Amino acid sequence: MSGRVRIRLLDTRPLHGSPAFRDLWIGTSVSQLGGQIANVAVLAQVWELTGSPVGTGVIGLATGLPMVLFGLLGGTLADIADRRTVVWATTAGQLLAAAGLCVQALVDNRSVPLLLALVAIRTSCGALGAPARRTFPVRLLPGDQVAAGLALTSVSFQTAMLTGPALAGVIIARWELPAAYATQAVATAVAMLAVIRLPAMRPEGADAAGGRRRAERGGWRVVLRRPTLWGSMATDLSATLLAMPIALFPLVNEIRFGGDPRTLGLFLSAVAVGGITAGLLSGTVTRWRRSGLVQISAAGVWGLGLAGFGLAGPLWLALGCLAVAGAADTVSVVTRSALVQLETPDAYRGRVSSVEHVIGVAGPELGNFRGGLLASATSAPVSLVVGGLSAVLAIAAVSAANAPLRAYRTPPAAGGGVGE
Repeated sequence: MSGRVRIRLLDTRPLHGSPAFRDLWIGTSVSQLGGQIANVAVLAQVWELTGSPVGTGVIGLATGLPMVLFGLLGGTLADIADRRTVVWATTAGQLLAAAGLCVQALVDNRSVPLLLALVAIRTSCGALGAPARRTFPVRLLPGDQVAAGLALTSVSFQTAMLTGPALAGVIIARWELPAAYATQAVATAVAMLAVIRLPAMRPEGADAAGGRRRAERGGWRVVLRRPTLWGSMATDLSATLLAMPIALFPLVNEIRFGGDPRTLGLFLSAVAVGGITAGLLSGTVTRWRRSGLVQISAAGVWGLGLAGFGLAGPLWLALGCLAVAGAADTVSVVTRSALVQLETPDAYRGRVSSVEHVIGVAGPELGNFRGGLLASATSAPVSLVVGGLSAVLAIAAVSAANAPLRAYRTPPAAGGGVGE
């Protein structure tokens, strides 16, 4: 980087300049809040039924596998059909699954497989629509505002992570699990209405028949042939598959802090506080053109932060480590997402986005499962420290093997800023 680094606040130009993006952002923000509330409800319900870290880890398996199976199919759909229609239909499926979760809680379901099956259905629908949804910002915004738009989405997600668990705790304590799942259903309906308001968005540069013929040749082939793409995704996979802490939160809370549910909520909120802080200052990094190097560095800090969480004794130190990890995660996600969208031709964005989605979402879920298994064989602190340090080593290996990613610079028309 050259010159002085200037601290810049969140870039809100996408909200002012694109009404369509603003509608999408509002709907997505509401949906993310509902999703966080439901995630806490699922975690609480599975822990109540099993009392086992393996049980909570299986939640990651129930969500991670559908991400892989249906995420890739969703990429093909996004490149042969109107992407708005794909997202609308899959969001309707998520709404039905949310209603199912509400019903099973109302009848006091005691079957973990049934609960996880409904979670898997909800995840499958989301995975089918996610690749198409990921292409929206680059189609709705000028090139130099794509990273800013992704930063805004990240801030809303982190805000949902911060407020969602606390709100879920209040809802569950006062009205119990059915109300938490019902809240998610309402939020999903709001998101569906926002998508309906968007303009039609068919893939550019290819017709549907051509998209079908290339279905088996796109996605992974494009990623593997571009070092910047596979390097960016390998960096993210290293960080999430090897160092994901969520499934371990109940066990850490139990052995170190007496199982206080308020502390469990603080763990989730601390990650969000770090993410929000990084998001509010994201104007600093969204204008840096060395986005490959930024992602590598941020992913390494994520691993170190979680290893520190595993070693931390006092609550304030544990929360501080999680906040650092949350900030690093936000920076890594924003830079990776912008790099992937800007480096991929629109005719292939659906399939490449499906690969990114599988890695970016299934990786953490499978990482939670890995962490739960290792903790059951050793302990939660050992699982966290080993995972965090392993992630740092894997990220360093990817960086050493991928010079194009280390040297990558966002094109000037898209980067638009200082800090080269």
